[in-house]
Amino acid sequence: MLLSTNAIDDRVRQTLVQTLYTQPTSLAMGAAAGILTTSVVAIYASQPAITFATVLLCVVAFARVALSTMLPRLGVENPRRLEIAYEAGAFSYAFLIGLIAAMTIHFHSLPAAQVLMVANAVGYATGIAARNAGRPLLAIGQMLLTFIPIVIVAGTSPEPAFKMLAVSVALLAPAMMSITINVFRVLRSSVAAAETSARLAERMQHLARTDVVTGLCNRAGLDHALAEHLERRKPGGCFALFWLDLDRFKDINDSLGHQTGDKILAEVARRLRARLANSGVLGRFGGDEFVIACEARDRREVENLALALLGDVCRTFRIDEDRIEIGCSIGVAMLPDDGDDLDTLMKGADVALYHAKVNGRKQVSFFDPSMTRDLVRRREIEAELRLALQRDELSIFFQPIVDLATGKIRAFEALVRWFHPEKGELRPDEFIPVAEETGAIVTLGNWITAQAAKAAAGWPEDVTVAVNLSPVQIKAPGAALGILNALREARLPPERLELEITETVLLDQTKQTEDFMTELAEAGVRFALDDFGTGYSSLGYLAKYKFGKIKVDRSFVSGINAGKTSDAIIRAVSEMALTLDMEIVAEGIETIEQVAAVRDAGCTLGQGYYFSRAVPDYLATMLLSQERDRMPKLAAG
Repeated sequence: MLLSTNAIDDRVRQTLVQTLYTQPTSLAMGAAAGILTTSVVAIYASQPAITFATVLLCVVAFARVALSTMLPRLGVENPRRLEIAYEAGAFSYAFLIGLIAAMTIHFHSLPAAQVLMVANAVGYATGIAARNAGRPLLAIGQMLLTFIPIVIVAGTSPEPAFKMLAVSVALLAPAMMSITINVFRVLRSSVAAAETSARLAERMQHLARTDVVTGLCNRAGLDHALAEHLERRKPGGCFALFWLDLDRFKDINDSLGHQTGDKILAEVARRLRARLANSGVLGRFGGDEFVIACEARDRREVENLALALLGDVCRTFRIDEDRIEIGCSIGVAMLPDDGDDLDTLMKGADVALYHAKVNGRKQVSFFDPSMTRDLVRRREIEAELRLALQRDELSIFFQPIVDLATGKIRAFEALVRWFHPEKGELRPDEFIPVAEETGAIVTLGNWITAQAAKAAAGWPEDVTVAVNLSPVQIKAPGAALGILNALREARLPPERLELEITETVLLDQTKQTEDFMTELAEAGVRFALDDFGTGYSSLGYLAKYKFGKIKVDRSFVSGINAGKTSDAIIRAVSEMALTLDMEIVAEGIETIEQVAAVRDAGCTLGQGYYFSRAVPDYLATMLLSQERDRMPKLAAG
């Protein structure tokens, strides 16, 4: 069992066999010494048998040196074939050199020749015991094949000196066998330990580059795989990088727990891997972001793959018997169109992803140089918006909402305006989306509500104020409490505040949204459904939540699609609102004809430039004052 290699795996065995071929120089030097020694002995002995054996030894020596040099270079990987080739030459050479030494004793050659040959044979046998210890059976076999002829011939010689030589060589054999075995043990242990360390290092490297949750490349592994894949890519064609970001993933983690979130990530990875079919690089960049890179024939193929990936991720997830809907945004950049190196490509895909999310999510966006300029612009707005509140650059303007039957102002909608000291007036559609993305909308929204409540507190008690709410603002901790505190500080009754929310807010239908609306409704705050008709399942929302007012989107009133169809829609909505005891506001009224049309269709309130643009708070107070002065005169007339 000690000499068996069954306990050593194939890689260790191959390493040990290869040690036989690691020093062809030492083998060549030993062969040269053997050839010279035997040749000198053959000349002095002048015995045909010794001469013949010397010729054979020379042939074997040359063959061994040639094979030890050629076989590894020929790529012979089978360790057993290398071993057999080496054994054949080694055993032949060992036996021949021992045989020639024995023959010099047998034929009573010159004493110098006997000493020379026996010394060479014994030195060879002892030296080979250490050199070939990686294969102990081979080393011991060579030693015995060298020693046995000498021991037999010397032991049967009548000369006492030769008998002593036989005893000495016989005692040397077990000693060298012990040395060989000990060297073999150390060598085998070292090789096995090295193999184990190499496998462990390889395993650790794999773990260091692998994401635990998904089994994909992590960020470090992704960088490595992308660099390798980019180097191997074929010339021509294009190389596309897809950057995917899951929509609303944080909400799922917060509401359903991180275990459910991990299961979703693992399922996303499975779907992406199935779509990619091992034809590119796939990794989890971090959090809920994934990166895919692959080669494609042209842009059309990239577009098709991007849409397929979007469809794969947006399919309903079934996790622990729950149906979970989750969206996905994808940014795409390509070589050579969008850059000539990996870093540029990554930045391009990241910018494209940002635009996909800004433009509404659940879509694919391809990088365009103009996106970088837009991003810089947004970053400037983000930084300046936080300072704008401190510098009083923001103002609240109010646009009246008029009773279509009497012309009386029933409410004002609060609209924020930003007058930048250097860039002039910035449109809300420039900075509101940025505020929502960065979370600044929470601070901004609370400020708008507080300012609107203070202004409304000075108006007649029958006039209310309407404030738009962002989905981000509603989800903020303590959102309802912040609004109630603003009312309390302004001393405005909750019934005089109307919060306008869009259907986008209700798409999630989370308990957080329900609790927000319930808490404020119980306090007396009213709610209006804004931009009605532009979202989804509006009738379902009206049945689920208590709204006191519906605002019909301006596209039905003054947009390019306004006409008979839109009039019919407004009429149907108005009839439904009358049944549900709701008021209908028509937005975007610009002409007297539109006033008549929406009033005939059943709308009770109107808002738009026909009545007034949004004005500062002091002008809103003036409008109310003028109206109150005018009403008694009209009544008296």
